[in-house]
Amino acid sequence: MRTDIFARLDREPEPPKIEVPRMTRTRLALFGGTLAFYLAIVVAVLLSTWLVTLDWKIMLFRPYQQWPDLHAFLDYYVVLGQRGPTAVMVAAWLGWRSWRQHTLRPLLTLGAALLLLNVTVGAVKLGLGRLGPHYATQIGSAELFAGGDIFPSGHTANAVVTWGILAYLATTPRARRYLSALSAVVALGVGLTTVYIGTHWLSDVLLGWAAGLLILLALPWCEPLISRVEAMVLSARDRLREQLRARRRLVPSLPVATGGPRPAMYPQRPAAAEEPVREIVGARSGRAAATRGDGRLTPPLTAPRPHAAHAGHGGHAGHAGHTPRSERTPVTPAGSRRPPHSRPLTGG
Repeated sequence: MRTDIFARLDREPEPPKIEVPRMTRTRLALFGGTLAFYLAIVVAVLLSTWLVTLDWKIMLFRPYQQWPDLHAFLDYYVVLGQRGPTAVMVAAWLGWRSWRQHTLRPLLTLGAALLLLNVTVGAVKLGLGRLGPHYATQIGSAELFAGGDIFPSGHTANAVVTWGILAYLATTPRARRYLSALSAVVALGVGLTTVYIGTHWLSDVLLGWAAGLLILLALPWCEPLISRVEAMVLSARDRLREQLRARRRLVPSLPVATGGPRPAMYPQRPAAAEEPVREIVGARSGRAAATRGDGRLTPPLTAPRPHAAHAGHGGHAGHAGHTPRSERTPVTPAGSRRPPHSRPLTGG
């Protein structure tokens, strides 16, 4: 068993018992208070109250001109609230945790939080249609219903949800406290950076903080649905594994001798029919008469018979026509690859 610090990076033998956050009275009270703050900000902007006046004062102050040295650093820091890069980084970390703890809950919780963020924040953005400071047309106006999409601040809400989900999924109370403080500082810095750059009003940032916090506080209501989706995905994975194992068992395993050919896995092509036995040209010319150039027939060529000359000496005239084995006409074996002639050869 490993005892060094890297042992904590190994995969756990079985899923750990993690306490899932519940909707307690404290959490419910925080949710109610944050919702009231959210609605108050919306009403204050709709009525063009002192909050809109404060927005214009900060905008005309132009913080990016008052402290220009911070601009280069804050241009990179604000990326911590951009949805694409932050979602990829946090999803990679939670994906490793899902693999290590044999559970899909971290990834599913992140997906549910981002879905709620897109639906709620996006609906309010498009519904109110507020223009940003760089596109404002009338001093002192709330710039609502003008086709904009910056109220509430998406960068701020995304920073609260993306980094706050790490604290929500922490396995110990101590880690949850530390991560909550860290995510709050990051989200606060991202919101104020957007005000410094001039892409958002201060009221946009206040509403973004409230929107992100509402999503984190509402996540315990999503836990039963997350558990059901996890059970469905894991059961589908187990059924797929069983099907693959069953298919492997159905494949016949034939014994193969050492060094011998392996059995064919695909059907072999049927062997071609053997070609008919073909005669050689010499055998045909021995049975048919050749035609000379002047039109007269010449007798067929025959092999010489050496025993015919000695028929009177040996007293074996009856066997004078016997042909030796070496002088017999060769026969082409079956399946010869010699191409057949299209016409008989003629003597010249």
